[in-house]
Amino acid sequence: MSVLMEFAMFPTDKGESVSEYVSKVIKMISESGYEYQLTAMGTIIETETFDQALEILSKSHSILEPVSNRISSNVKFDIQKKKKNRISGKIKSIVDKIGNVNT
Repeated sequence: MSVLMEFAMFPTDKGESVSEYVSKVIKMISESGYEYQLTAMGTIIETETFDQALEILSKSHSILEPVSNRISSNVKFDIQKKKKNRISGKIKSIVDKIGNVNT
């Protein structure tokens, strides 16, 4: 199974720039061993189970909760059985059709 999760989670009470806090979440994701892609508006991560994806969300919240009174979260899931490596596969499918794209 492939669980693609795209999410953004950040403290809303830390001013205009929150990269100091978001970088701690990204470090945890990087160390998790799951394939992920950082974008300007969020992070895409691929896990093998829904529970693994939820664990990443929970750990992300646990990182931010001690430093913030208010946390914003936006989450999307795309879950497909009998598939793997969909982060790179979905991009490759577009590149095969139109050529290089900005990733």
